[in-house]
Amino acid sequence: MAVPLYQAKAELFRTLGHPARIRILELLCERPHAVHELRQSMEIEASNLSQQLSVLRRAQLVVSSRGGGEVVYSISVPEIRDLLLAGRRIMVHLAPDVELDWAKG
Repeated sequence: MAVPLYQAKAELFRTLGHPARIRILELLCERPHAVHELRQSMEIEASNLSQQLSVLRRAQLVVSSRGGGEVVYSISVPEIRDLLLAGRRIMVHLAPDVELDWAKG
């Protein structure tokens, strides 16, 4: 039985509902990152990063590959960048005091 689109969208937004997952996707929109690069950029514990990457993998938002003896992650759907940019534009209107610099998260 097919899932209604509104339910599928709700599940997508639930998946995006964690700051670490949003930050991971922002970084991966710039370029693919090895796990150690993500960890350095986010200052997050390895176990927490692994958990968040697992959620994103299960949702099929990121893919992993092996390169040079390490695991490298990239976004699986280029439109994720559009979605994150839309969120940014919305926040400009709703919360003008929010720091909008990608590099700062």
